[in-house]
Amino acid sequence: MNANTQEEHAALAARYFDGQSSHLYHVTLSVRDGVAMLAGDIERSCPLGELHVSERSSHAVRKVSFPDGAYLEIADQAAFNAMLHDTGHRDGWVVRLQQSWRGALLATVATVLALWLSYQYLLPVVAKGIAYAIPQSVERQLGQGVLDFLDSHVFEASKLDGARQQALRSQFARLATPGDSTPAHRIVFRKSKIGPNAFALPSGDIVLTDEMVALMPDDDAIMGVLAHELGHLQQRHLTRRLIQTSAVGAGAALLFGDVSTVVATLPPLLLDLKYSRDVEREADDYAIAMLRQNGIALEHLAQVFVALGKLDEGTPYLSSHPASTERVARIRAAQR
Repeated sequence: MNANTQEEHAALAARYFDGQSSHLYHVTLSVRDGVAMLAGDIERSCPLGELHVSERSSHAVRKVSFPDGAYLEIADQAAFNAMLHDTGHRDGWVVRLQQSWRGALLATVATVLALWLSYQYLLPVVAKGIAYAIPQSVERQLGQGVLDFLDSHVFEASKLDGARQQALRSQFARLATPGDSTPAHRIVFRKSKIGPNAFALPSGDIVLTDEMVALMPDDDAIMGVLAHELGHLQQRHLTRRLIQTSAVGAGAALLFGDVSTVVATLPPLLLDLKYSRDVEREADDYAIAMLRQNGIALEHLAQVFVALGKLDEGTPYLSSHPASTERVARIRAAQR
């Protein structure tokens, strides 16, 4: 309370507790010359500047606390608020915001904005840091568990000729990769129940379906698909996506090696995988650099997305490769 008045105010009924016991004392509170004075069962006085007044709320009784731990409870809030006003007491800005619908609206908007900014900018940074801290042995366990799940529910054994599979693996293995290191990877072929697909698991497995192989116009386009997926591996995009989707909880589980709690989360994520534009651009850039380094025309990569774009919109396939005229144009522009 403040002491900005010399007037005496009408006494208010209050309940007094000494802070040492549960005994209740009935008193009256009045203010004179900047001093709070109690009368009744207890008589004492205290300068207003040494008292602490609890925050105002709609229904709770307000308390006035003394330096020694004693306190008052005042039921007549309207009269007490008038006394506080007359003595120059002002609630803090947080309380004033809470009591104002404009303030509450402003606080709500600010909270939503802060959450959105955190999700858009802070969470990806945190997820990336966690992803790179996860041991590769844990990622391998995770990827194998997910592949086993997909083999049971989504995939069948590849019908692609074994010699054809090995030829594609060998062709990709001969390509130089950009950067100082190449992510550990293995190309596995599957027949899919849901159409053309290609995606990379945290284990390093790059899954390529028979349907995707059949859809591509030539083998260099298939190399473009594999290079794109290797870019996702190099940046650990799926692990980061998993951590972001689970608000870092999965990342913590992976850090401590608790793969079992995450395996059930990843297959549904894969079935509706939609990387952000920035993430897809990173994988595209990796593929562009890899094809360029090996003297393969970038038009082969562009044809990957042209071919996907020709599929019926209702075709169910994993959407980690959304066809986009913007992406095709960007790839073609990189040829010039």
